[in-house]
Amino acid sequence: MGDLLEVRGLTKRFRGLKAVSEVGFAVPQGAIVALIGPNGAGKTTTFNLIAGVFPPDEGEVVLADRTITGLRPNRICAAGIGRTFQIVRPFQGMTVLGNVMVAAYGRHPATADAEHHAQEALRSIGMAHLAHLDAERLSVAEMRRLEIARAIATEPRLLLLDEMLAGLTATEAAALCDQIVALNARGITIVMVEHSVPVISRMCARSIVLNFGTLLAEGTTQDVLRDPRVQEAYLGSAA
Repeated sequence: MGDLLEVRGLTKRFRGLKAVSEVGFAVPQGAIVALIGPNGAGKTTTFNLIAGVFPPDEGEVVLADRTITGLRPNRICAAGIGRTFQIVRPFQGMTVLGNVMVAAYGRHPATADAEHHAQEALRSIGMAHLAHLDAERLSVAEMRRLEIARAIATEPRLLLLDEMLAGLTATEAAALCDQIVALNARGITIVMVEHSVPVISRMCARSIVLNFGTLLAEGTTQDVLRDPRVQEAYLGSAA
């Protein structure tokens, strides 16, 4: 299979400062790819550019041979890109199911259909038993799963996961990793921002490294983590 996503020369400036500068990479269809780099490297900004939160100043984003550069987030979502956010904010006063239904309505305007697909999304992430709980009562790990459930309720071809393991215990992180792998096995291509080298090494066949808003390295995760430039910028003395 070919590449599902191509990012070409992506550049974004904020008040003259280049947060992302001429970044380009490809994501193979069906893969789990890591997007890594030190804090402030431009990872979340890159996700925001791909998902349409910000329009790029230069460059283009291509999904399945269709240019989606500069489209509004709802249209990019409709094209097949789902994403999560580092800080999970459930809709107040709504159940877990209601939160996911909001996302499902994007493809299924009828309430019965939206509820059915929301339930399916919750089952796929191991949260069906929490469907009628007030979303604000969830634990940190459950909040992370809710965020993923809302994203997959939009039925994405490509899922952007932004630090979904942050704040989880080792046991919670391992369980969520298993569910992410299961989602990938269902045909969802995944790009994940993650700092844990063991997680990256285990889950991601390929990795993309950003540093100071530029592309530092791209390739197999094994080769990327061996790159002296990556070790200096990302792993530091731990390398």
